[in-house]
Amino acid sequence: MASSLSDAEAAAPAPSSGRTKPLSVVALSLIPKLVLRAPRTGMVLGALAMLALLGPVLVEENLLKFGWGLVLARHGIDATEGTLGLSMVLGVIASRGLVRSPRRKREEEDDAATDVARATALLPQQENASAGLVRLGDKRILFSDCGQGFIMYARQGRSLVALFDPVGPKHLWAPLVEKFIAEARRTRSRPVFYQVSADFLPVAVDMRLQALKLGEQAVVDLTAFTLAGGDWLKLRRSINRAERDGLAFELLAQEAVPSVLDELETVSDTWLSAHKAGEKGFSLGTFDRAYVAAGPVAVIRLEGQIVAFASLMTASSNGDAFIDLMRHVPGVHRGMMDLLFVKIMEALKGQGFRTLNLGMAPLAGLSGHRRAPAWNHVARQVFEHGERFYNFRGVRAFKEKFDPDWQPRYLAVAGQGLPILSLIDVTLLIGGGLKSLLRK
Repeated sequence: MASSLSDAEAAAPAPSSGRTKPLSVVALSLIPKLVLRAPRTGMVLGALAMLALLGPVLVEENLLKFGWGLVLARHGIDATEGTLGLSMVLGVIASRGLVRSPRRKREEEDDAATDVARATALLPQQENASAGLVRLGDKRILFSDCGQGFIMYARQGRSLVALFDPVGPKHLWAPLVEKFIAEARRTRSRPVFYQVSADFLPVAVDMRLQALKLGEQAVVDLTAFTLAGGDWLKLRRSINRAERDGLAFELLAQEAVPSVLDELETVSDTWLSAHKAGEKGFSLGTFDRAYVAAGPVAVIRLEGQIVAFASLMTASSNGDAFIDLMRHVPGVHRGMMDLLFVKIMEALKGQGFRTLNLGMAPLAGLSGHRRAPAWNHVARQVFEHGERFYNFRGVRAFKEKFDPDWQPRYLAVAGQGLPILSLIDVTLLIGGGLKSLLRK
């Protein structure tokens, strides 16, 4: 299995050397250790630092709420009262200068809808199905001069944050990135590229951008996927047990989705309530009825009722598919998600698809040798010792059982050092703003 970093290398300790690590690396590595191993030591400083450094990765898994709670609890402030007071102040500040005339607002909405339609028309001609997130409508779109490529992005604070690699032929990437950076400078903003692939790195170097690894994305080769053989025995047993216990899979075509939207929304609301979470956005799909109904949806039923679903993106030029929004009723069956994933793979393989993107394993695969960036040392400490907050290893282990190709994903920014302000802006963007994060 191809991978950017072998399991042995990821688990191995840093090589010994007679030279000590730089003081900055040692100091930064201590931050997560203080929070994760010694809660009474430097709690406030550690929580704030981890929020700034690791927020963009953790917010996608609904973890940011613990950082705010730790800070408030340390000062004896009730979380509800503290959040309400700060939210009121932030609401007043944020509302200044945001009033627009109804006519101007309608014109902007019409322009945005036109751009989304143009971008959606290009999706079948590009390689990665995940580009379908442009249909969310929460991002601006910068088209190439020829109109055959685009960058989807959003503004947060002083940052313009682009999502994924540029969409379109690779020869358009460099001029598109240059155009995006020029737009950021025109608006006195920081250009930020979030979750870009290794293919983007040569462009990043040419544009003098620094790349920080965020984790690894799991991509399954459907042409080779099979449950035959001894290596798949445990997974086969899990699938068989789930089916014996009454769970049934169905892949609904796009035209069949509207008739089950009420059921899907009930499952989604149940999942959000159980996790005490709100909808995210930007790099994550949200439950919008029109958005969900725009593509196929895989469901698991128990006694005729839908108990789990996953929306799929399938528009691409090379047979790639992407699992987007995934929700389930907690506690139904321990083998339910195994059944959902395997049946999706088998169904898509039968339809001629070649790859399936399972999404990221946050903070996975970061090297820890002496010359690795300070970011790697901080993030590895959280990956290795942060089980009390989030099952980092478990997420990677679940996706690993499907034998994926692990592909690195990066944050590319201008300048050197830890881009704390950019990381905070990305965190707020995905979480729906500070007010939204504090409410969750």
